[in-house]
Amino acid sequence: MSTHDKVALVTGAGSGIGRHSALALAEAGYAVVLVGRRQDALEETAKLAGSAPTLAVATDVGDPESVNALFVQIEEHFGRLDVLFNNAGRGAPAVLLEDLEYADWQAVIDVNLTGVFLCTQAAFKIMKDQQPHGGRIINNGSISATAPRPNSAAYTATKHAITGLTKATSLDGRKYDIACGQIDIGNAATNMTERMNDGVPQADGSNMVEPRFDVEHVARAVVQMAELPLDTNVLFMTIMATKMPFVARG
Repeated sequence: MSTHDKVALVTGAGSGIGRHSALALAEAGYAVVLVGRRQDALEETAKLAGSAPTLAVATDVGDPESVNALFVQIEEHFGRLDVLFNNAGRGAPAVLLEDLEYADWQAVIDVNLTGVFLCTQAAFKIMKDQQPHGGRIINNGSISATAPRPNSAAYTATKHAITGLTKATSLDGRKYDIACGQIDIGNAATNMTERMNDGVPQADGSNMVEPRFDVEHVARAVVQMAELPLDTNVLFMTIMATKMPFVARG
């Protein structure tokens, strides 16, 4: 087992928000556990982290056995966990609600909701018993935790559920000094939002090009939340492109 003062786990660390946040946490002095489906992508993130200590573990966050194996490795390698960023997520095909296949619905539930629960549950078991005890959990809620886009029933349902899970985790974590907060992100410039450059469907049936913002601002916000003392918590943060159609959505 190696020792390190601060250990963070980032799911979905192979690309986008997860990769940028993992690198920002590494720069802030954390040893970072990199989690995602593709080992090669995680190893690329580890390479970008330079000399910072990392552990890359390909994991299906929606599978209990896979998550249990991940947390065994964390305990064996670092012996503690201070920050969990539940970032991994996926969407379903943008089809009419009545045409959404059950398999697509379930796949979104497995990653976006069950995956967050499983990682949170496993983090609790480490954080409440370690010395010093406690830790911080940050959930990626997305702007869709507040307002849906057209044809996004599965994604929106899971992100609304994350808001409830964030509140429950915050409450149930108090006795262990485990703080939990949620970051809702709107239109960070990643591969997932490139389609916005060509226009995306709006509630009035039109298509509109939407502004995006530098994903590095998200990474810095995650570090800001992570670095707070455990007696202080950002319960909800919204970070978004200033001119995106959010408050006027619908």
